[in-house]
Amino acid sequence: MAREIADALGTSAEGVTIHNFADGEIFVRIDRNARGRDVFIIQPTVANADNMMELLLLIDAARRASAEHVTAVVPYFGYGRQDRKDQPRVSIAAKLVANLIVAAGADRLVSIDFHQHQIQGFFDIPVDHLYAAPVFTAYFREKRFSNLVMVAPDVGSAKMARGFAKRLGASFAIIDKRRPAANVSEVLHVVGEVEGRTCLIVDDMIDTGGTIAQAVTALKDRGVKRVYVAATHALLSADAAARIAASPVEELVVTNTIRIPAAKRFDRMKVLSVADLLARAITYIHSNASVSKLFELRDRKGRAKMAALA
Repeated sequence: MAREIADALGTSAEGVTIHNFADGEIFVRIDRNARGRDVFIIQPTVANADNMMELLLLIDAARRASAEHVTAVVPYFGYGRQDRKDQPRVSIAAKLVANLIVAAGADRLVSIDFHQHQIQGFFDIPVDHLYAAPVFTAYFREKRFSNLVMVAPDVGSAKMARGFAKRLGASFAIIDKRRPAANVSEVLHVVGEVEGRTCLIVDDMIDTGGTIAQAVTALKDRGVKRVYVAATHALLSADAAARIAASPVEELVVTNTIRIPAAKRFDRMKVLSVADLLARAITYIHSNASVSKLFELRDRKGRAKMAALA
């Protein structure tokens, strides 16, 4: 993805040396002159912890190389689910990670689809929170669905699903579920008219795939014709890809905020690139323009296209 972003900007993503010492310790070096430059470091903080350490070390290296501004471009912000103290003696990991990025020397953070919007407030530096919605809506508009229903797989995804429903001119439904344990969920009810329609489930991430697989099955059991799934971050832990592939999903659409190895891909998976979105954001940040214009422009184009189709 870094190479795609660089190509869109007419520059190169090369120029960094990263390797491990025999004991696993990480060494990083910026091989190009960074003095007085605007440096953008692209690194999702997906597990394992080496990704986080590489990001922190590169920020520190850029700062010590006298970069004028250092922006951490973190397409997927790891530890974002641990954003509150909801039980005794647990860490608020999202706040700790934010502190580490700031302490390392970042001047700004760019990320896509935080797990919760309030994570922006954990940072003491400017945060540009981008959305993958324009990338998804452009893809699904081309399919020209009729009787489309946007489905939120849980209450936490309801706002995201309503936003998609507005952009795609669709109706809205929500799945009532409960979590008896971490990474375990079960569907109780589907609230909304879905029978005989095409449904699109949207979420910010897919981890174990249990929620999505159960949601797809529950919708099909209630007479839905076709079920599509869209998720920004494809974590796809353990056998998540196989679990979703075994479900009656029509197509799983994700983005490349996280590298998806070939072993986790299957025929009905479509990977969309957010490189152009990030490249535009980097351009606006570098030129001190408003990043919000990126979404206003795309929304206007999308509404005009929907009006033309109608």
